Amino acid sequence: MYFAEERRERNMPTETRPWGHFTNLYDTDFTKVKTITVLPKQRLSLQSHKKRQEQWIIVRGRALVELDDQSMLLEPGQTVFIPTGAKHRLSNPEEIDLEIVEVQTGSYFGEDDIIRYEDDYKRA
Repeated sequence: MYFAEERRERNMPTETRPWGHFTNLYDTDFTKVKTITVLPKQRLSLQSHKKRQEQWIIVRGRALVELDDQSMLLEPGQTVFIPTGAKHRLSNPEEIDLEIVEVQTGSYFGEDDIIRYEDDYKRA
């Protein structure tokens, strides 16, 4: 069973975005853990954060990750560390949903700690 199916069974609250959706699984003063599903051929904005760092774990599909001046294609089971302040973007180049687990650490985890540089959905 994949995360998206399990979330529906457990009625976990999911936030929809133009590129897919995410679900907060764990949220404390020192960390936040969420699952992120990126629809086929979609991508998140090129962004950075001032108050948090992130660790992404690929669960299903293949992830195209832009991290500062590098691009990498990650498979299920692979991870990438996103330092505080690094420009980054998550893309799904495949025909199936991309699912990752994101672990955030830092001093603040609100969605308003996103600095957008480019965005396919005109949110930058």
